Amino acid sequence: MTLTILLALAASIFTASSSVAQRVAAAPAPDEMSFSLKLLGFLLHRKVWFFGIFCMIAGFGFQVAALRNGDLALVQPVIATELLFVFGYLAIRDRHRVRPRDGLAAVGMAVALGIILYLANPSGGSQANATSWHWILSGASTLVAVVVVSALALAKFGRRRPSPVRRAALLAVAAGIGWGFVAAVIKELSIHINQGPYAVFTNWSPYVLLLTGAMTMFVLSNAFQAGPLAATQPGLTLVDPLVASLLGITIFGEHLSAAPWHLVAEALAAVILVASVILLSGSPLIETTEAATTTEDAQPHASPMGRTAHPSRTHSHTL
Repeated sequence: MTLTILLALAASIFTASSSVAQRVAAAPAPDEMSFSLKLLGFLLHRKVWFFGIFCMIAGFGFQVAALRNGDLALVQPVIATELLFVFGYLAIRDRHRVRPRDGLAAVGMAVALGIILYLANPSGGSQANATSWHWILSGASTLVAVVVVSALALAKFGRRRPSPVRRAALLAVAAGIGWGFVAAVIKELSIHINQGPYAVFTNWSPYVLLLTGAMTMFVLSNAFQAGPLAATQPGLTLVDPLVASLLGITIFGEHLSAAPWHLVAEALAAVILVASVILLSGSPLIETTEAATTTEDAQPHASPMGRTAHPSRTHSHTL
């Protein structure tokens, strides 16, 4: 279990780096690029975006290694500690914005997560429990959930356009649902890696992984473009491990401790975890640290219609 946790923490460090880099890359993109291939074209001209992709691939590698040794219900919650690393990066860069309650929230998140994992004691997962119908129903449910939440993020209520924070938060939830399913597919893929290249490429998992990973990445890029990390990180941090854990139980037959006093303690720890994530995500450090960066990056540029786009919109695109 120790090796699994260390590998998952390494994956978390790289996914945190990827989140920060992709947010810096996508923040200056004009609103009209939202959910458009033009956004991809914009990102391809941003060097920091490629650094984010590199970190994401490295995180994927460590995630595969962790899932080869451990259960989804253990690995994904540990990877969710990426919020702590995001906060750590920003705290090092801008120490004077760190407040005592930020440190308390970080400690609360780490302790609550540790308590949940210790008491839940995930175990017993096996590929033998994963049937074709499990995968079909899980994949269909995930797709429907992602589409519905994404539609809510873009929907107008009356004549009011969705606020940047609402769009970013709901799109991040949709991406979190997608990443939870992606984690389950990675778990399936990790099982076949031990059997050699032939077993990997004759299995469905690498192809579904490429498709679902690309779709989820597109949704996440739009979340980063829509609003600040303070809006996106809670959804990513909480929804991804929740969905992955549920899929671990339903697809692979993983077991969690169901002792009554364990459930009570886990529920209390979960409340502390959610409160800590929301509190840490709302830190002025995460909300405002990138303002100067996005202002410098979003210099006037030619819009697709030939007009000059002004960076005035970037006041809402902070970390």
